[in-house]
Amino acid sequence: MPKGQSAGKIHPVEKSAISKIKLRIIPMVLILYVVSYLDRVNLGYASLDMNADLGISGAQYGLMAGIFFIGYFLFEIPSNMLMHKIGARVWIARILISWGIVAMITGFAQNVVHLYTIRFILGIAEAGFFPGILLYLTYWFPAKERARSVGMFMVALPISYIIGAPLSGFILDYVHWGGFDGWRWMFIIEGLPAVILGILTLFVLPNRPLHAKWLTNEEKTWLSNELEKENHQKLERHHFSTKEVLFNGRIWLLGFMYFCVVIALYGVGFWVPQIVKNISESLSDTGVGFVVAIPYIAGGIAMVWWSRHSDKTLERRYHTAIPLIVCAAGLTALIYISDSAVLSIVMLAIVIMATFSYFGPFWSLPSLFLTEASAAVGIATINSLGNLGGFLGPYAIGAVSDATGSIYSGLYIIVAFLIIGFLVTLGLRLKGGETEAVINKSGMGRNLK
Repeated sequence: MPKGQSAGKIHPVEKSAISKIKLRIIPMVLILYVVSYLDRVNLGYASLDMNADLGISGAQYGLMAGIFFIGYFLFEIPSNMLMHKIGARVWIARILISWGIVAMITGFAQNVVHLYTIRFILGIAEAGFFPGILLYLTYWFPAKERARSVGMFMVALPISYIIGAPLSGFILDYVHWGGFDGWRWMFIIEGLPAVILGILTLFVLPNRPLHAKWLTNEEKTWLSNELEKENHQKLERHHFSTKEVLFNGRIWLLGFMYFCVVIALYGVGFWVPQIVKNISESLSDTGVGFVVAIPYIAGGIAMVWWSRHSDKTLERRYHTAIPLIVCAAGLTALIYISDSAVLSIVMLAIVIMATFSYFGPFWSLPSLFLTEASAAVGIATINSLGNLGGFLGPYAIGAVSDATGSIYSGLYIIVAFLIIGFLVTLGLRLKGGETEAVINKSGMGRNLK
C-alpha cells in the first residue's frame, strides 16, 4: 500500500495505474477476442446456405460445430503452459496468425469431411487463447479488479455477434465474387483480421507491467508489489505443483460448473441463426443477422453491469449461480412460446443476458486460490473441461433435431445441465483459508462463501 493510503480509500497511484491498464490493455484484448469468437461461431451463419449446398444434416452440422472443441481440449493446457514460459506477446500472436489462416481455408472446403478436419485443426490452432488472455489479465489486475476486467474483456462475446451477425448475413447475401458462394467469402473475409492483428500484437502488447512504457516507475512499483503480495498470501496457504493442479478437486469442480454454462453458450449460439430463421422464414440472411444482434446487445449490457456488481459487493457464489437458473428458465420458456416471434426474441435475450453475466464472477474464482504459476495450468484445465460442453451442446441439439424434426427439443438437455450447475454452484465451498487470506489481507472485503 503506498505511503499515506488509508483503508477504504484509493491512492492516486493505484487509480492512475488501473485507469491506464484498462485503457491500454482491455481494448486490445477485447478486439482480439471479438475476432476469435467470430471465427469460432460464424459457422452458424454459414449454415443458413452451406448446409443445403453441401448436403449437411442437422447431426452432421452439430458434430462439425462441436469437433472444434475436441482439438481445443487436447491442446489447451500445453498452449497455456507455453505462453507462461515464452511470453504473452509472442504466443498470442502465434495463435492469432495460425487460426486466421485455418479459418480462411474453411472457405475452400468441398464436403463435410473437409469441414470436420478443418474445424478440428482450427480448435488446435486457437487452443490456449482464451485461458491465455485470462492468465494475462492476472499479470495486470489485482484481485479486487478481476471480475470487472474479465467482464470488460468478455464483452467481446456479444460484440462479436452484434458486429458479426449483420456482417455475416450481408456477406452471405451480397458477396459472390469470382463465382464463390457468399458463405465461402464469409470465412475468408472474417479470417483475415486474425492474421493482421496477430502481426500487430507483436508490436503493441507488452508482456508484463514492467515492460509497459506508458506506466510510470511509481505505478509499476505499486502494481508489482500488490500482485506479489497477493501471490505470497496464496503461497502461504498452499503451493500447487502442476500435477496437483491437474488433479485438484476444486479445479475439476469449477471445470464442471463451466461445462454446464458452455453447453448453453454454444448449444444455443451455433443454432441461433437457424432458430431466428425458423421464427420468420421471410427474413433474408441479412435480416436474420440484424435480428440476432438484438439479444446480444442486451447481453453485453447485462454482462458489464453484473460483473461490476459482483466486484462492488465482493460476492462471487450467488453472482455465478443466479445466471444459470435464469438461463434455464428462459430456455424452458423459449420451448413453449416458439410460435411467437416477439416473445421468442425476448426469451433469447434473457437467455443470452444470463449466459454472459456468468463469466465475470465465475472467472474471478480460480485466481482466488491459484498462484500465478499454477493459474497457467489451472485456468487452462478449467477452460478445457468446460469447453467440452461446446462439443456436447451443438451436437446434442443437432442429433435431437434430426430425430424429432425440431431444434427446440434439444434445449431440454441444456436446461438439465444448467439446473445441475446451479445446484452445484450453490453448494460451492472454496475452503475458506486461501480466499479469506487473499481478500482480507488485501483489504478487499468479504471472502467467498
